[in-house]
Amino acid sequence: MDSGKTSRHIDSNTALYGLVGRPLAHTLGPRMHNAAFAAVGLNALYLAFETRDIAGAVTGARALNLQGLSVTLPYKTSVMEFLDQVDEMARKIGAVNTIARRGDLLVGFNTDAYGALKALETCLDPGALRGMPCLIVGAGGAARALGFTLARNQAALAVSNRSRERGERLAKELDCPFLAEQEAWEFGADLLVNATPVGMHPLADTCPVPDHVLRKGLVVMDLVYNPRDTLLLQKARARGCRTVSGLDMFIFQGAEQFRLWTGLEPPLEVMKTAVLEAIKP
Repeated sequence: MDSGKTSRHIDSNTALYGLVGRPLAHTLGPRMHNAAFAAVGLNALYLAFETRDIAGAVTGARALNLQGLSVTLPYKTSVMEFLDQVDEMARKIGAVNTIARRGDLLVGFNTDAYGALKALETCLDPGALRGMPCLIVGAGGAARALGFTLARNQAALAVSNRSRERGERLAKELDCPFLAEQEAWEFGADLLVNATPVGMHPLADTCPVPDHVLRKGLVVMDLVYNPRDTLLLQKARARGCRTVSGLDMFIFQGAEQFRLWTGLEPPLEVMKTAVLEAIKP
């Protein structure tokens, strides 16, 4: 269990929030959310709970009156059946990364889609996604959210994934082609997104994309955010690509979580600073 660094007073009135998933050794959620709570003066605490039992984790959250949860790998899809309600967008995406207490109910939301779009807007002009050939590498919860976002913005999507069955399932849901690895590298994408954990600490010396795919002008987005500057992003920049860090998506989706939990405007700069201070370069 990790709470991040906090010296605030904790008492019986402290509102509890948390993160469930595994592994969580390198999560930055506690740093980011606890900094945000402190900045706005909330008596609240965010903890990381590594678990192999998502049903038990949700039951525990109910019993202990947790006010909200973040959900990460591998539970973004499986958690949905244990919730009282699921927001319409999260249901369409087929993944929940945020749970908020609404009275006695636990309601699921997806803020990954919002975070992905806000992150892309740091690099692309409004409307640029329309008709843009986009390749998503991966088929997990984050890939689902990103694919939904790109499809809503009328991008020309394709999906590739090591597990063909999972990849084909996501491609069918997004109404786009599934491409085997070699086909994917020949697709000619203008936006390439790594939605796999390849390149994440402690395996930061790995890269999910062959060098020859990284041509000048390509936009490369890596959803891995620890390390901040992944090997993929380093190689992409060296070859003249424009890059979008997974850190931006992480912070934007976290800010939307904060808004859903508290009803307050998130202290975005505080959250960003907390993450940057904690993250490996």
